[in-house]
Amino acid sequence: MKSESGFWDNLIPLKGGLSGPQLAGWTPGPAAHSGLGCRVQADEMIEVAPSIALAADVYLPKAPGRYPAVIAFAAYSKELHAAGVPTGNNEAGSPPVFTDRGYAHVIVTRRGMGRSGGEDAVFLNDTDVADHAKVIQWASEQDWCDGQVVLFGTSYYGLTQIQVARLRPPALKGFFAIETCTDYFRHIAMFGGAPQPDFFALWMGANFNPFQFKLHVPPLARAVVSHITNSPLKRLWQPFLRKRMARIMKGFERLKPARQTRELFAGLMLDGKTRATFPFPSGPSGALEAIEAPFVVVQNAGYLNLHQFGAYDLFENAGTPADRKWLIVGPAAFELPAYHWQLEALAFFDHLAYGADNGYAAQPRLRYWTAGAEVFRAAADWPLPDSEPMRLFPASNGADASTHRLDRAPGEAGANHWAAVPFGGIVTPGFDEVANPLLSFEWPVETETELTGPLTLSLSFSANEIDSHVVARTGRVARDGSYEILSMGSIRPACRRIDAARSTATEIAIDIDRPQPLTPGVPVPLRFSLTPQPVVLKPGERLRLDIASRVDLLRSDVSHGHAQFDMQVPPYFSRNTLHYGPDTFLEVRIAPSSAGTVSR
Repeated sequence: MKSESGFWDNLIPLKGGLSGPQLAGWTPGPAAHSGLGCRVQADEMIEVAPSIALAADVYLPKAPGRYPAVIAFAAYSKELHAAGVPTGNNEAGSPPVFTDRGYAHVIVTRRGMGRSGGEDAVFLNDTDVADHAKVIQWASEQDWCDGQVVLFGTSYYGLTQIQVARLRPPALKGFFAIETCTDYFRHIAMFGGAPQPDFFALWMGANFNPFQFKLHVPPLARAVVSHITNSPLKRLWQPFLRKRMARIMKGFERLKPARQTRELFAGLMLDGKTRATFPFPSGPSGALEAIEAPFVVVQNAGYLNLHQFGAYDLFENAGTPADRKWLIVGPAAFELPAYHWQLEALAFFDHLAYGADNGYAAQPRLRYWTAGAEVFRAAADWPLPDSEPMRLFPASNGADASTHRLDRAPGEAGANHWAAVPFGGIVTPGFDEVANPLLSFEWPVETETELTGPLTLSLSFSANEIDSHVVARTGRVARDGSYEILSMGSIRPACRRIDAARSTATEIAIDIDRPQPLTPGVPVPLRFSLTPQPVVLKPGERLRLDIASRVDLLRSDVSHGHAQFDMQVPPYFSRNTLHYGPDTFLEVRIAPSSAGTVSR
């Protein structure tokens, strides 16, 4: 079913936008096309089943012709994407940026949302994946398409790319996924073994309230707004917005989702504690070898309890030939709308769809942002070939509240303690002065050292309760005393059993299905992964390790570029104990001296 590109819809041309990181340390060769403009065919209806059609906005170059299609498919409303409005679901890219370069940009809404037919259902379901494949086929057959389809988008728009790529649609030539997950159970719903009501309440309130389901914004109105949001005025309003982003997101938690979404939230929090009872599909992890299409996957180093390990799983385990897949580990950055990495994607698509000799084929398989050096570096693989593991062993400097040390060799046996207080738990004023909430350790840097690769924390741990929670953070302390957060991870001690079958080179997967309650006072081994953040440490700086039991004590926030959400942990008041010795260590990887910056 077709709609015509109306006069009023295109009376004012959309204004495109770029923000955040765009290129991973290089400058591509000449673009295949430029200056082609943008026009919209709004609310194209794509039939996916008898009497069911999905609504799509199709943005085309003004210049007549047949072009590759860039598809973005998700459960979100599509109504504000082209306007450049800083909403959490605006993660499909800016249509004029793509059309100007010779691509049709197709933004599709799944069943039950907005003008799409059918019933709203559980997220990321198999029917959605099948519909996505039909959309790809539909686009390839349109008179404005040259038969080639690629995929682009962030977060939800990235998750759906991996799902549909496993089906190998004939027209799919490649995909560019940003900030993604592969195991929805452990990466989103039960991160570290604990449920995430804070994230889900925020996400569902912002994106699946009755207003979003009914929203319709005429293309002319979107175009008018885009000339404000993507104008030089952005330099004025965006810093104001960024400073208040954490507060704005808390406001989304107070919005009431639609009833069917609230029922899903209840199922997640009350029943979805095991893979068998989890209401979502578990995700494509473990079946990624079915993917053959070329791809680029981008990891944002600023995540904790969302999008933290999926990119590494995809890069390691997808069936795509090694010379046809690329991993970019970008800096910690959070901006809305998500107009990041569009220029990198266009260079990749020009290479795939137009055969452009722009240098993409010669790009290293891995490019990674290096904190401390503030440059992109490159390597042939992840983890870095020839990198060496280094273990740093926590050791006591006395009182619990002291800053303790990290040594290159295990020291004497001993222990320090910290207080685990439930999130929102009521304590007396001054409680932290008599029961410290965290332990801190530092390693002084004597020679310049690059740490790049997976991070593992191994602890000998006990508590005086049957369960608790452990959150760990690494950071760089500069010579002037300023602090930069690097990596984070967490684990529920009762879910300490390692799931070797689901683990990867970067992530130790834990078995959440079979909790093992603690015996109060009896040490147990905990072994879990932290999110990687490559860093160069210079002489006079210090690597800092902090261990606590609440995320809010250690996390950063979206106002500072980090998507790290509070969690309702620990479950009990307890005194937690870290036991020193050879089984308690932080394992990092030292990059080889051959690792170099990206060639421009």
